[in-house]
Amino acid sequence: MTCYRYASTNFVSQKPLPHPPTRARRDAPSCLPTGTVTLLFSDIEGSTRLLRHLGSAAYARVLGVQRRLLRAAFQRWGGQEVDAAGDGCFAVFQEATAAVKAAAAAQRALAAYAWPEGGQVRVRMGLHTGTPGLFAEGYVGLDVHRAARICGAAQGGEVLLSKTTQALVAHTLPAEMRLREVGPSWLKDLDHPEHLYAVQGFGSRCEGYRGLLSMVV
Repeated sequence: MTCYRYASTNFVSQKPLPHPPTRARRDAPSCLPTGTVTLLFSDIEGSTRLLRHLGSAAYARVLGVQRRLLRAAFQRWGGQEVDAAGDGCFAVFQEATAAVKAAAAAQRALAAYAWPEGGQVRVRMGLHTGTPGLFAEGYVGLDVHRAARICGAAQGGEVLLSKTTQALVAHTLPAEMRLREVGPSWLKDLDHPEHLYAVQGFGSRCEGYRGLLSMVV
């Protein structure tokens, strides 16, 4: 990543983080893109169970590997890390197609990694494209909250897109990648149901499964 922005106030998660750890920080919001951007949130499904199973030391190593794999995939496709807190990550992309390709690449890397026995890491990801405001504390706006809530609606190993992002990438993804409509979903604190789409065909053994009745678009 070319720019890092660590600030607990701009990381929106459905899981409370009562005492976020101290993190390295650079006061350089100007290097983050403005205007229309695609926001990507991720977190580990079942992270508390994983911590209990592995213990603190092993979990810390697993968490470090997960972050390195995510950062490598995001950087390859031009993403910039905005924040990292707990087991979650927040990244931004100037192009929606690049964001989806980065998410798919990250899921492939996570699925291929030789995790310790009983320590399989399943990461859920949510993407939304919008025009959040960029302030000293990072990105602010409903678009940020919407992307975070979409992440919370995903299953481990799954990449979910908002309708806005789906419309931008529907005809630009590789032929092997498909978008499966999962229907309207009510997301926490949002006034209207969101039409969500799951990315399929990116080769991960952990691809989320949404049932045979979902419609491929």
